[in-house]
Amino acid sequence: MGDFNRRDILKVGVGATTALAGAGIVPVRAAEWTNTPEANASIRVLRWKQFIQAEFDKFAELTKAFSEKTGVKVKLEAESWEDIRPKAAVAANVGAGPDLIIGTLDDPFKFPDKLIDVTDVAEYLGAQYGGWYPVAEKYGKKGNSWIAIPQGATGGCMNYRISHMKAAGFEEFPKDLPGFLKLCQGLKKNNTPAGFALGHATGDANGWCHWLLWAHGGKLVDQKNQVAIDSPETIAALEYAKQLYATFIPGVLSWNDSNNNKAYLAGEISLTLNGISIWTVGKTSPDPKQQEIAKDTNHAACPIGPGGKSTEQQNVLVAYGYKYSKYPKAVKEYIRFMWDKANYDAWEVASNGYVSPPLPAYNDNPVWTSDPKITPFRDCLKRCLDNGYAGDLGNASAGAMGDFIVVDMFAEAASGSASPKDAAARAAERAKRYYQA
Repeated sequence: MGDFNRRDILKVGVGATTALAGAGIVPVRAAEWTNTPEANASIRVLRWKQFIQAEFDKFAELTKAFSEKTGVKVKLEAESWEDIRPKAAVAANVGAGPDLIIGTLDDPFKFPDKLIDVTDVAEYLGAQYGGWYPVAEKYGKKGNSWIAIPQGATGGCMNYRISHMKAAGFEEFPKDLPGFLKLCQGLKKNNTPAGFALGHATGDANGWCHWLLWAHGGKLVDQKNQVAIDSPETIAALEYAKQLYATFIPGVLSWNDSNNNKAYLAGEISLTLNGISIWTVGKTSPDPKQQEIAKDTNHAACPIGPGGKSTEQQNVLVAYGYKYSKYPKAVKEYIRFMWDKANYDAWEVASNGYVSPPLPAYNDNPVWTSDPKITPFRDCLKRCLDNGYAGDLGNASAGAMGDFIVVDMFAEAASGSASPKDAAARAAERAKRYYQA
């Protein structure tokens, strides 16, 4: 990370505003906020378990500052992404549990009637900071109301070893699918293989499988929410994935979201899809081998498919509060405080750019240009499609995502346990349970 601090963040001022305006981004302006927490409020906050310790430490520090400022007591807890999902559903069903959850993707759409309306918070933040990215707004809104506040995305980019890429015959990371396959084949030939999760990994497996499906023109459903996964475009994506799989390190069928991190930092793989956590952990590790791997690492956006545009799927983080909470105003105030730009910026610096921001006005944070290896993560939500593509976000899209339908389809076809045609047909039948229920 470059040599900058909180003072640098606060100094971005006029120069950053000019740059944002030149990029077509509305600069920060004043907005009105009149919410006051309930007296003697106490809330439980359940969030995702950290991959970068400094990120969580700063989040906890800011939470403490919130309590000191408002008098609201906060009990902060953390669980893995996979564990948050069932706990969120149980809380909605029984009417008890955390007051606020910071989870993933469109899970709030499974139980929207159980959630606090946070339209006032979303509109305040949007007015204060020049508007949300369209994909972030889609994850937050149901109809005309906001049921969740996007925190950003644990942005996924291609993590690769620079020297191994060059040894495979590439001077720069390929920007198209034929070049990407050729790179993976070259890495395999040199015994420096790629490794992409094909287990039930919420971030990593969903990320690369959806990207590859959409890059070939395939999609789970069409714009009318009709199941459309059993298509020639999907078959083409699965045939391509089968070729990719042949270049992977063994064992990826059981990988969760931590396995590729460990394999990469152990020097077992040279290419994977991941957040910035691999590089950050390696860079700060006391292990010289991991430090060397980090020095040899760079990041790139996912290659573009035949459609000619980015088709990335990102692990979008969303905060949502429950109506059963005795302190809904305290919940809203906590969100507003944690999303305040000065606080968000300080947290982003501590995370080393681990979360791609949901509001373009946050892009002026110096963390994004402190090192060119960080910059690709800044624009993940700009390149992102929502996981309900090409249909609507809702109970069906959340259920299909939580059931890993697309990931399982790729795992079956890539590993040869089913033909691409049969894997696509099975995925279609599974999807219909949600979309035609």
